[in-house]
Amino acid sequence: MRRTSLLLLSCLVLCTSALSAEPETDMSIERGQHGATVQGVAKVTATIVGIDPATRTVTLKTKAGKVLELEVTNEARNFDQLVVGDVVTAQYRESLSLSLVDTKTDVKRSEKEIEARAPQGAKPGGEIGREVTIIADVVAVDRHANTVTLRGPRGQTVDVVVSDPERLKRVKKGDQVKAVYTEALAISVDPAMRK
Repeated sequence: MRRTSLLLLSCLVLCTSALSAEPETDMSIERGQHGATVQGVAKVTATIVGIDPATRTVTLKTKAGKVLELEVTNEARNFDQLVVGDVVTAQYRESLSLSLVDTKTDVKRSEKEIEARAPQGAKPGGEIGREVTIIADVVAVDRHANTVTLRGPRGQTVDVVVSDPERLKRVKKGDQVKAVYTEALAISVDPAMRK
């Protein structure tokens, strides 16, 4: 668990720095018969313009000319595989899926970690994230405000706006909703272009 926390912290530092450097963003909404999923992706690409092996620091330059200096922790494998000119891509994904539950079940919450590292000898990279699943009770439906009030496993409530009136007609007090929230940060390194 400690290793995962350290890796997550280093990925978050990279994500904060990299995604503040004019990310490309994409958002999509998928609607199905029993639910909907909203997904957003932010991606930034930069080229390695400097490497300091003594401090494990990499200097990156974005297409817009912004320069970022990042310290690569010892958790990242294959630091010695990096070369000036390599292209680093950081991609942050977030999604939320909501659907009605067919059969009554206990209100609950579960979480699983997502973690993958580059194999030994390859360019550094990997993915880290989590997926949280919550079963919540519908405690109120306000058709005038287009909201549904959900009570989760810890007793807290949240109002969810339902933009589609036809979907809202199918929801009633006493129903249950399954929410799956996923977030992940993936970092990849592509070799420098040969001239």
